[in-house]
Amino acid sequence: MARLEAYDKSLDYSYAPGIFPATECLHNAKDRCLRLLLSSSSEKSAGAQALRQAAEASGVRVEIADRALERISRKENCFAAMVYRKAEGVFDDAAPHVVLHHPSDSGNLGTILRTALGFGLRNIAVIRPAVDSDDPHVTRASMGAAFSLNVRHFGSFEQYREEFADRQLFPFMLTGAVPLEEAVTKVTGPFSLVFGNEASGLPDDFAQMGVSTLIPHSHQIDSLNLAIAAGIGMYAFSNVMKNHPNDG
Repeated sequence: MARLEAYDKSLDYSYAPGIFPATECLHNAKDRCLRLLLSSSSEKSAGAQALRQAAEASGVRVEIADRALERISRKENCFAAMVYRKAEGVFDDAAPHVVLHHPSDSGNLGTILRTALGFGLRNIAVIRPAVDSDDPHVTRASMGAAFSLNVRHFGSFEQYREEFADRQLFPFMLTGAVPLEEAVTKVTGPFSLVFGNEASGLPDDFAQMGVSTLIPHSHQIDSLNLAIAAGIGMYAFSNVMKNHPNDG
């Protein structure tokens, strides 16, 4: 087998480090799994052994690869990592989308992916430039949730809008005109929740696109963390999906 490289975004494969993310990869994206890497200490872990058995039953090659795991995780206590093939997701056009405009932090992106799955929003558009969604740090932060989601990348927001021109947009902005509690009442069909970069938010022109949405908070802080804001927004709109079954 070819030697595995330290992760680089130019590679056509990546790693899901950790027993739980690797297990999620195997269970939810089996056709993309290439190899399971285990540490020589993995025999001490019941979870690692269960993962090994599941991988072998699925025909996935299993290797003891301590050095590779050290390069991937930079942690000595990583028992396992799944090597998987990268792939673009396929959107359900009628379902809600979460659009992340230039996210830059791997922890935030991973948390948003995990939260999106928790609230049933499975279609995630990442607008580049952005943090690499296949970076092992993102995968680990998402606890493998990415393998149950449809994650797609777009070179610009205009490219996204060209493909999904008829969707109702809810850009979340500090200058939003409509409070979140009211915004959720304005859903009329398939919709997209749009969140901006951690530092700069969304550009001002997004205020003219759809329903610019504000999450009210005290003036003792200037803004909410992106992952927190996205979680609040997704939770609020997940209740809308129950009333619009064709959109969920």
